[in-house]
Amino acid sequence: MTGETRNLVLAVVLSAIVLFGWQFLAERYFLPAPPPPPAESTAPGGAPTPAAGPLLPEAAVPATPSPVRVPKTVAEAVAASPRIPIRTPRLSGSVNLVGARIDDLVLLDHRVSLKPNAPPVRLFAPSPGPQAYFAGFGWAGPGAPPPDARWRADGELLAPGKPLTLSWTNPEGATFEIRLEVDQNFLFTATQRVVNGSAGAVAVRPFGYVNRTGTGPERDAFNLHVGPIAVIEGTLKEGDVGYDRLRERGPQIFQTKGGWLGITDKYWLAALIPDQSTPIEMRFAHAADGDRFQTDFVAPAKLVAPGATAETRAHLFAGAKEVRLMNAVRKALSAPLFDRALAWGWFWFLAQPIFWLLAFFHGLLGNWGLAIIGLTLVVRLLLFPIANKQYASMAKLKVFAPKMKEIQERYKDDRVRQQQEMMELYKKEKINPLAGCLPILLQIPIFYALYKTLLIAIEIRHQPLGLWIKDLSAPDPLTPLNLFGLLPFQPPAVIAVGMLPILLGVTMWLQFRLNPAPMDEVQKIVFAWMPWIFMFVMAPFAAGLQLYWIVNNIVSIGQQWWLNRKYASPAPAPAGGK
Repeated sequence: MTGETRNLVLAVVLSAIVLFGWQFLAERYFLPAPPPPPAESTAPGGAPTPAAGPLLPEAAVPATPSPVRVPKTVAEAVAASPRIPIRTPRLSGSVNLVGARIDDLVLLDHRVSLKPNAPPVRLFAPSPGPQAYFAGFGWAGPGAPPPDARWRADGELLAPGKPLTLSWTNPEGATFEIRLEVDQNFLFTATQRVVNGSAGAVAVRPFGYVNRTGTGPERDAFNLHVGPIAVIEGTLKEGDVGYDRLRERGPQIFQTKGGWLGITDKYWLAALIPDQSTPIEMRFAHAADGDRFQTDFVAPAKLVAPGATAETRAHLFAGAKEVRLMNAVRKALSAPLFDRALAWGWFWFLAQPIFWLLAFFHGLLGNWGLAIIGLTLVVRLLLFPIANKQYASMAKLKVFAPKMKEIQERYKDDRVRQQQEMMELYKKEKINPLAGCLPILLQIPIFYALYKTLLIAIEIRHQPLGLWIKDLSAPDPLTPLNLFGLLPFQPPAVIAVGMLPILLGVTMWLQFRLNPAPMDEVQKIVFAWMPWIFMFVMAPFAAGLQLYWIVNNIVSIGQQWWLNRKYASPAPAPAGGK
């Protein structure tokens, strides 16, 4: 293989190292400055109290007025107010009758870790209290319910097929109702109704909101957005309304028709989906007093005459970002780009088909690890004609290496003539020195798309391969540095090389051994060290990604071995210098 070809291949491989290695370095060694601590006041008895006050005008959703004592646990915060239970096959929680908030929500299908008896993931928690996070619907305007209104309920349970209506009547006789429905998954429907029993007209603006204290346990990154998110006029908004942007620049307000908004985490989402035919105002804000964030929408004002009724409807998605479910919600509610709440990344057009192919194999084989192996074989099959030409060309290069070496030695002082003779040899023997580059270039976006799928697809979170691999979305935990778990410590991620990364390095080394040896000494050193460098670079990545690379290497080794046998005999150097 010529120096130019080797340089190109080396550049592609090093680009891949930069692409995947930067995230590893940034997350561990270039951490962003921590956010400022929440502002607190002290109530009698020394207990901190959350600061009150609206985040935005009109759609004001302040925290509960400062009590004497702030609950120390979520359970204590839940017990501090009257509630109606929420029970579905996948959710457990309650509706707070103070403020008509959905502020207590647990995802029954998902655990916080793989430890035995690990608790289920909590999405929403009341305010005041630790990790406050909640959503709700209401009205802004004269006579509308205040944020701390005490609502009446017409039932004792919110469940699929069992809606719950909350009502509040102002002193003038206007009644405000919120009819809540929930499906079998994570979708709430809120029908807001104003029944004007007063003597005068009522002018109000319906709104919905998601409110969070702090930024949660996950960090925003260049390839994984965490924080406020929206689709406005058909465009996905992430960084423009992110945590840091709201802290630095203040409220962001947009006029739009259709779309959705909310707050996203890596696997979880709380999103408001208003009526897609109504023009609305979307707003995003941060309150420094308490480090609170709010996303909300406000609909146009409705003038309700005496004796008349006005009604609006909106939806709240509060749960896990499952791929099929996100697509189903997008179609059912005509919510544009709702499936893009999953951070598919640059190659989303590849990542989504890759997930569907993985899901197909999982349905057949019942194991996501086997599904990754099936995906690898399909990718290799699709690339087989190109890869076959690559390996045939490389095998020919190995066969004609003595001739190439002889040409280099003969014309070492005449680089132009040397290249001319090389090109003549390539033409005569039908060798394409660049044939090895295309499969590598095609593999990089596929590899990155699989990386993003393993990073964000909750379907693969906590899913085992077998043996010691309990979570394909996490790094291989079995490392010889602690004698495979016999010693009671966990090495730092940068050196905790598991068995799968070791196999990756070994299979890459075997693959390079079957390639023609580089003629340049510097390239020989680089390619000799590259498998072991990649072993450390890939160690912190998901075990499923390492599995994909290992299987890909094994298939490549088999294909190269067969072609090397086909072109087994080295060609002699031309006699007499020709």
